[in-house]
Amino acid sequence: MIRNVLGSAVALAGAASAVLSPFRDWYGGRAGRDYRVADLFEGITAGESGVLVSILLPFLGAALLVVLGMVLRSRLVVALAGLVVLGFTILWMVRQGQAAGSLVVGGDGAGLQVGVVNALAGGVLMLIGALLMSGRRSRRERRPVREREPVEPFAVPAADQVDTWPPTQEPGMSVQTSPWPEPEVDPYTGPDPRDPRTRSYPRAPHPEDDPRDPVHPPQPPPSPQG
Repeated sequence: MIRNVLGSAVALAGAASAVLSPFRDWYGGRAGRDYRVADLFEGITAGESGVLVSILLPFLGAALLVVLGMVLRSRLVVALAGLVVLGFTILWMVRQGQAAGSLVVGGDGAGLQVGVVNALAGGVLMLIGALLMSGRRSRRERRPVREREPVEPFAVPAADQVDTWPPTQEPGMSVQTSPWPEPEVDPYTGPDPRDPRTRSYPRAPHPEDDPRDPVHPPQPPPSPQG
């Protein structure tokens, strides 16, 4: 986010410098707006040019590309704007050198002047802004990283299935919450005859003495022998 803001600010500064450059002197006291775009391809002439058909036109297009690149957060579009400004400025220098025989830098206004410097600086600032921008993240990078849930070593069966979940391997419903086996309670068998406190308590009859026991029915008394 910070890189996009910083890169956009630098690119905007470059676009402003490029757009203002045609209103300054470029060569021999002649402003950049006096050079037609057609002169860059056909050769520079001494004729005057309208503002909308001058070298200002491609520079305005480059400024619009910078704004579009900021909206789309596209480094490629911003870099393309810088190449447009540098390309047209270098092309003008080539044509001006052909027309004048050579390019000179003079302090008396006879050579290259501040307008060319503004155009070159604007194109360079646009390229620097494109490099500073972080660009638009891809869809994979925008997806939030999901934390992996811990995987249980053994899946817990459904409630309507017999539970054979480790470590007990005991059948039963899957309701236990402890990994250790539950203690088994011994069935009650009556008072302990060895305990003096419970020795007098009534005791349950043995199964063989219980007449209600279907497994051990009561035996008839033996018949007397005469």
